[in-house]
Amino acid sequence: MAWKSYGLDREAQKLVINAKQRDEKSLNQSYKMRMAVAYGLERFWGEHLRLVAKEREKSQYWKETWDALVAIMAKAGVEIPNDPVNINNVNEIQAMSDKLWQLNIADQRVALAVLTQLCDCIVWWTQRYKGDK
Repeated sequence: MAWKSYGLDREAQKLVINAKQRDEKSLNQSYKMRMAVAYGLERFWGEHLRLVAKEREKSQYWKETWDALVAIMAKAGVEIPNDPVNINNVNEIQAMSDKLWQLNIADQRVALAVLTQLCDCIVWWTQRYKGDK
């Protein structure tokens, strides 16, 4: 088995630059993302829903990070649910949440390890690109 790069650092840099271009203040979410990883996949995924009505740019940053995790895990052969969800549709939210809770424990652990490293990379790039404001 050979080493394979999944481009976490490059993906993190892209996420930070996109967030900075949309709204510099959304970069503060980087640290919150890293801290949220400890609470699990379902809580991390759900955070973009909490922010969508009031702080759309921050919500988008969380969602793009989730989408990046899903794409990275797909390259590794692990399918992470990523259904489109309307914040006003409780059934859609419940269905997506159930899918996350039903992931087998090995896939959950690998996804959390990858998400942790992705968020560490995001924090590193945030520290480099965050302005003095």
